Amino acid sequence: MGSLLQSPPNAANHGKAAKPGATVAAVNAAAASFASLTAKLDYLSSSDVEQVRLAYRFADEAHLGQLRNNGEPYITHPIAVAAQCAEWKLDAQALMAALLHDALEDCGITKIELIEKFGSPVAELVDGLTKLDKLQFNTREENQAESFRKMLLAMARDVRVILIKLADRSHNMRTLSDTPRSKWIRISSETLDIYAPIAHRLGLNQTYRELQDLSFQHIWPWRYTVLAKAVSKARSRRRDLIQKVQKEVEAVFGEAKMPIRIAGREKTLFSIYQKMDKKHLSFAQVTDIYGFRVLVPNVTDCYTALGLLHQLYKPVPGKFKDHIAIAKVNGYQSLHTTLVGPAGINIEFQMRTEAMHVVAESGVAAHWLYKVNNPEDGTADRLGTKWLQSLLDIQDETRDAAEFWDHVKVDLFPDAVYVFTPKSQIMALPRGATVVDFAYAIHSNIGDRTVAARINGEQVPLRTELKNGDVVEVVTAAVSTPNPAWLGFVRTGRARSKIRHHLKTMEQTESESLGDRLLAQALRAEGIESFPEETGANQVLWEKLLRFTGNKNKHELLTDIGLGKRIANIVAKRMVNLLSEAGERPDALLLTRERFTAHETNTLSSITLDGSENASVQFAPCCRPVPGDSIVGYLGRGEGLVVHMGDCGVARKLLAKDRERFIGVDWSDEPVRAFETGLQVTVNNGKGVLAKVAAALASAEADIIHIDMGQDGVRDVADMRFLVGVRDTAHLDVVLRNLRRTPFVLRAQRATNGTG
Repeated sequence: MGSLLQSPPNAANHGKAAKPGATVAAVNAAAASFASLTAKLDYLSSSDVEQVRLAYRFADEAHLGQLRNNGEPYITHPIAVAAQCAEWKLDAQALMAALLHDALEDCGITKIELIEKFGSPVAELVDGLTKLDKLQFNTREENQAESFRKMLLAMARDVRVILIKLADRSHNMRTLSDTPRSKWIRISSETLDIYAPIAHRLGLNQTYRELQDLSFQHIWPWRYTVLAKAVSKARSRRRDLIQKVQKEVEAVFGEAKMPIRIAGREKTLFSIYQKMDKKHLSFAQVTDIYGFRVLVPNVTDCYTALGLLHQLYKPVPGKFKDHIAIAKVNGYQSLHTTLVGPAGINIEFQMRTEAMHVVAESGVAAHWLYKVNNPEDGTADRLGTKWLQSLLDIQDETRDAAEFWDHVKVDLFPDAVYVFTPKSQIMALPRGATVVDFAYAIHSNIGDRTVAARINGEQVPLRTELKNGDVVEVVTAAVSTPNPAWLGFVRTGRARSKIRHHLKTMEQTESESLGDRLLAQALRAEGIESFPEETGANQVLWEKLLRFTGNKNKHELLTDIGLGKRIANIVAKRMVNLLSEAGERPDALLLTRERFTAHETNTLSSITLDGSENASVQFAPCCRPVPGDSIVGYLGRGEGLVVHMGDCGVARKLLAKDRERFIGVDWSDEPVRAFETGLQVTVNNGKGVLAKVAAALASAEADIIHIDMGQDGVRDVADMRFLVGVRDTAHLDVVLRNLRRTPFVLRAQRATNGTG
């Protein structure tokens, strides 16, 4: 994992080719540093230590000949990262991944090699670290930085990946002075914006403070130096004062016979600088530079200690915080109080138990740390429930790191995925969100016109679920409209409401257009050439007609006719009656001609279909008609026009019951799209049969929309059901001929009446 993001292969973290005659001292330095690592592995079993040693040997060989900028062998970097992980008492797999973390990217080692040598868990950790390292952070804008932090956490499926990454970043920052100065600001800013807040969020306070101070040192070296000198002078001036306070506090607790551990605590240079900068203070005005931490046996003792200290020194009003009763989001627990010490100096005290201290310093890593240090101590369980009151709930059985991290992620940030636009803008979407959700999140017009998408440069279906770190590119077309099928897989409310709104609007427009055609045909059948205008004397006629149908206006009436809520010929007859009352008579010639041709259709002149009708016309799923089939149209109640095959059993039943709802429909000479139909293919089961059948369909230019293999399990003969797109019945015949010629296929036929 190129230990510093964006760094080219020869950056400080990456090795440089060894100079001729690499020194024996350099080799000895690497061996010595590994020896110091093994000294920290006493908490592991001997077999685990041996596994770590094997990983070291492999990494040492992989990085052979590479040097860091300071001339040390490159292997000293992975060893230092592993040593930090050992401080947190991480398991052997994490230490192995720490040693190998740069091998995958820098040394040409493959993931498969790592799986073979060290097992899948270690390889997955290394792979996760490598993927994180490819992310490029080049922004300091606050919202974007927060999104990057969330995404980084979300991308790590295993908490150990983040811990190793933080250990890696810590060592890189410690050795940043060896890199060219031109890189200091970029790397330090990234650390300050991205990695330090992650360490804080995970409760790794020691790492958080160190990363902040190292970043401060390299971004503002002059300010850092001046402030460091000021703190050093203040420390020497107040040494006597600090010693006096410590003695007085120890004496008070000695009298109370309460065993405590007291330690001095100094504010970090960066936090002093932040306070001075935000509150416009001089160094002399920052009064809480020094403090004490009092470690006591149990929770009750924390409050007793608070009482004893308040009797010793006066508390500063408004400076008491109870983080035990209300823990911080990252699990931190302590009592904080600020007291007026000798010479009127304000001193902060923190009271906490040993278990709280482990969490305060090591956060998430405390999951491993506390159980290693206290294997028989039931405090591990109390620790699990206490420090995770607001963050997570580690049950005693949550020993698996991946499962542990799943709990952590629930409260660390919303259940979200973080993806990029092609212009590197980051977007947060709910987990399970698809390409269509992404398109609507950008803009509703983009969503409505989406036709295809690419994720990380590869073409993908629109229903593809997004993963953290994906770069998503949406392809649009001006003529495209939302597909009702999208409602089956979109996750965001925005996408769902936009799709529904568009479909509803589209349905009304198309239904009105269909209703217009149906009413015009019905009027012609009654001898009326065209609609009477809604003006003058006809205004009264339309009012009477709308009162009869119960509609508010002509648009609503036509929409209802298109949706099948009103019968066109009944409305037409009513209009003829109203026209007759007004003195208008039907056109005898038109009436005769329409009645003469009426026997050619069911009830009315036919409507021509070319496939461009969307919501207003449905092709019945029971028989799935295609151009070339004999068809009839049924005006369902509220569902628009449903087209059936002429010999469809469902259509025949409807005809017997609702004849007046049938209208004539015909195919256009030039349909504009393919139509879905069902196929049933019976095959001799065997290896690669599905591939052969799919190839036969593809060679006949039939689009496969859906495949159903049934639930029969492994049998000699199997039925496959396909939903395919064909142009017409002639194309369907070609498809069936192709299938029947295919080896293994026993029978291929069109599936209708529910068999498709």
